[in-house]
Amino acid sequence: MRAYASDMKNYEAWCARHAMTALPATPEVVGAYLAAAGEGYAMQTLRRRVAAIARASGVAGHPLDTKHPAIRETLRGIGRTHGSRGRRSAALTTSELKRFSGICEPGLAGDRDRALLLVCFSGALRRSELVALDVEHLAWSDGGVKLLLVKSKTDKEGEGVEIMIVYGRHEATCPIRALRRWLEVAAIKTGPVFRKVNKGGRVEARRLSEDAVRQILLRRAAQAGIKGTLAEPVSPHGLRAGFVTTAYRNGVPDEEIMGHTRHRSLTTMRSYVRRAKLSKTAPAGKLGL
Repeated sequence: MRAYASDMKNYEAWCARHAMTALPATPEVVGAYLAAAGEGYAMQTLRRRVAAIARASGVAGHPLDTKHPAIRETLRGIGRTHGSRGRRSAALTTSELKRFSGICEPGLAGDRDRALLLVCFSGALRRSELVALDVEHLAWSDGGVKLLLVKSKTDKEGEGVEIMIVYGRHEATCPIRALRRWLEVAAIKTGPVFRKVNKGGRVEARRLSEDAVRQILLRRAAQAGIKGTLAEPVSPHGLRAGFVTTAYRNGVPDEEIMGHTRHRSLTTMRSYVRRAKLSKTAPAGKLGL
């Protein structure tokens, strides 16, 4: 249900940007949406989004014909062009983080984006975990900050998971300094850590959405000249893959990486290692930031 809700937000945001009506959904609009999204998402994600739109349409009393040629042929075309197998996000490692940090301009938006990217990477966080962070979930210490993840994919019992992020070696890429600066300049004392900065330069009270994280990353990647490929596109998941790749390359033991990334399967964790990128304290302290 959370995935469907996220899918609908993405679809509705796209419709709003292109002055199209989201609901009742028509095959032509959904087909155009799929064509626009086709290069950035895996096939299984696109199929799930069609299911989410169809479900919302049905609930609203306007059933969507998911077998209409505008939808079916678009999906087939995407599959033929980009392949039907699930793609893997391009690993965004320490070298890419340095470039991100360098292009984040002074000011609220730049300070937020630098902190967001560095915390997401050093914490090996999923987007859902990142945007769910509240100030009350941060426990500061001399060594860094402990994050309480109240929403975690592998925390089936909902007990919460704690991970430690430590100071980086270099001020420009230190996640702790970046996070402290963002909270200070944004005057955030309670509530959501990462929030929207509106066009008027004001920090809003509401937390960022998961899709907003993706848009921020893609915008900063374009500014930094960081490009993915059809097989490994740039996406927020690449920060998590980049953490595993960097830690693995720097000799961090498997069990330490798994403890930090919350992976339950060694096979799954090792699948995050990107061969093209391959050539010690808490795992987050061995990343060279």
